[in-house]
Amino acid sequence: MNNENLQKLAEDISITFFDRPFLHRCIFNSRLRTTGGRYMLKSHNIEMNPKHYQVHGREELISIIKHELCHYHLHIEGKGYRHRDADFKKLLAETGGARHCRAVDETEERYKHTYRCSRCGSLFHRKRRIDTAKYVCGGCKGN
Repeated sequence: MNNENLQKLAEDISITFFDRPFLHRCIFNSRLRTTGGRYMLKSHNIEMNPKHYQVHGREELISIIKHELCHYHLHIEGKGYRHRDADFKKLLAETGGARHCRAVDETEERYKHTYRCSRCGSLFHRKRRIDTAKYVCGGCKGN
């Protein structure tokens, strides 16, 4: 899927579920890491994480677009567009958008070191190297 297809999909979802047109841009942004998408308050554009489409498919992408369109339409109308606002929660429930997007599995990139307890066999993933002589297993106090 490219940006043109994504734009068309966002426009179709906006008309179908919100009965209002989406008049701004919806594009993929490969720099997004921790979120499925984001609504830009100043430009009113929507940016989507392409990894969510690649890993989870079209249904997950549609769910994230619905979530971002809730922000978009509520902000344009001057209503509560934040996650904590009742207007947002109500519109999100009506349209069937996702409250949270599914995680993209990045355990290989996130953790460089894996340790296994010699007593109980528990695995521990760490970003930084630790001194195993200084630290013990939190479950059984083994090494």
